[in-house]
Amino acid sequence: MTNFDYLEKEPSDKNVVNTMRDLIVYYSLEGNTQYVAEKLAEQLGAEVLRLVPKKAYSDKGFAKFFWGGKSAVMGEKPELEAYSADLAQFDRVIFGTPVWAATFTPPLRTFITEQADKLAGKKFAAFACQGGSGAEKTFKKLAKLIGIDAFSKTAVFNEPKAKWTVAKDTQIEEFGRELLAGRYE
Repeated sequence: MTNFDYLEKEPSDKNVVNTMRDLIVYYSLEGNTQYVAEKLAEQLGAEVLRLVPKKAYSDKGFAKFFWGGKSAVMGEKPELEAYSADLAQFDRVIFGTPVWAATFTPPLRTFITEQADKLAGKKFAAFACQGGSGAEKTFKKLAKLIGIDAFSKTAVFNEPKAKWTVAKDTQIEEFGRELLAGRYE
């Protein structure tokens, strides 16, 4: 995805131009979180950083739930494929994660732990994709790891790619509009 400054006039002052830059950091196992991240990136003019563990998680059957859930609950920090992100260039980081055992995925834990000092002072938003429940607990746990009380904006999407509907795309667009409006808060 190409990065560019998204220019928009602030509603209360037509002479103010916003150049806030967003980075969407996400992990996706089955493509749902990636689907949302790419749609939001296009809408916001954001850059995207996909986290890829060196040892892939199983995406089939019992092993998918057992090993992924165990890894999430145990707070594991898997080694990630090399990534590049100059966090100094971004004002806000938007985290995207599937919900595993009512928590966020281990690759996000690795990233946040590795980048803790560079995340200080940023604004944060988050979205979660789930097939069941647990997103609200996921946001609380993720915020705690980052060291914040809560995210400025959050959204929960129920299998937006796997069980696609126009309404789910509309929900993603609405979250994007909330994120755009949040640039002025």
